[in-house]
Amino acid sequence: MSKSMAINTSVSPQPASVAQAQLRRVADDGTGRHPHLNALLDSTSRHSGRDLSDAIHMLCHVHGRHPGLVELALQRAPKGPVRDWLERATDSFERERLYLVRLTSAVGPVPSTPGATECESSLVAARHALETLATSERGGCAIGAATALIGDWWPMRRLLDRAAYRAGIECPAPSLPDENSVIAVIDQVSENPSSARALAFGGEQLLLQHRALFDLLEARAEARGDY
Repeated sequence: MSKSMAINTSVSPQPASVAQAQLRRVADDGTGRHPHLNALLDSTSRHSGRDLSDAIHMLCHVHGRHPGLVELALQRAPKGPVRDWLERATDSFERERLYLVRLTSAVGPVPSTPGATECESSLVAARHALETLATSERGGCAIGAATALIGDWWPMRRLLDRAAYRAGIECPAPSLPDENSVIAVIDQVSENPSSARALAFGGEQLLLQHRALFDLLEARAEARGDY
């Protein structure tokens, strides 16, 4: 085979779309890969109950308040496909929020942990960061954060269901937007490089806050002597 034929018949890898990159970002950098989340899901130690309780309470501090990230993004979204998706996502995530709030009551009090003041400061900072992402004027940032939240909620939903099982309460069926709808809405807002960059930034920052939250949970477990 000649050199020219080899060049002509070679296949160059297709660049990932903005939506594919977002899904990969959630899979690679989301909480599903965090060691503490997996420890919480797999643990059968005598401390697992209070570690789960701590995780539910801390998650509720960040995502249990109304309005949350998706609702705030909806409030600023113009009419069109993106707003329509955010409306559906808001309805779905409201059910998740209510589930989380109900779980917080069911799992018992927050376990006593050293460094409570520093923890509260971290949680306030996390909530502020999410609000900033949701209300950003950069086109694409809010939907980037919202789609990352929906994608990254699935591994955390496993944590909620584990806590519900231990607490003896029913696990409601999830109704979050599916992957195809996430891809479709990202395609609506990523037609130019500026929006694509803003979307990636929103997704990256949301996942950063989630990883920081599970880093905090891991540190709290260590401070209690649970490791």
